[in-house]
Amino acid sequence: MSLYDQDFYQWTQEQAELMKAGALSQLDISNLIEEVESMGKSQKRELLSRMTVLLMHLLKWDYQPEQRSGSWKSTIRTQRREIKFLLLDNPSLKRSVQDASISVYPDSKTSASDETGLPESAFPETCPYTVEQIMSQLPLL
Repeated sequence: MSLYDQDFYQWTQEQAELMKAGALSQLDISNLIEEVESMGKSQKRELLSRMTVLLMHLLKWDYQPEQRSGSWKSTIRTQRREIKFLLLDNPSLKRSVQDASISVYPDSKTSASDETGLPESAFPETCPYTVEQIMSQLPLL
């Protein structure tokens, strides 16, 4: 069993030291490639996850105004802020925001339905928000 399989943390430290030393021929290239690809995928998964939560709360905010709470407002602001930070650290993900909102909307709608008790048919079939509206930092009323 390789160090990669036995002790991932130690493997990362060893790979970093080999790179620092310029010992490129000793690197575990195949596992390094896998990990680098995985890091990129995790950033995109974070965008999708945060967008799902944000859209769900925007739907709840808009379709159940009598139930609005500080908690919903805080979640909306937190998700917007965290997406903003994610995009600052990963500018190439900006071009994925529109697609992300489209792809996660059905899950957001289902979750909003579950949480509000409203039927899914109460919500629009497709995402009703533009990227600008989704990411707007304007105060919520």
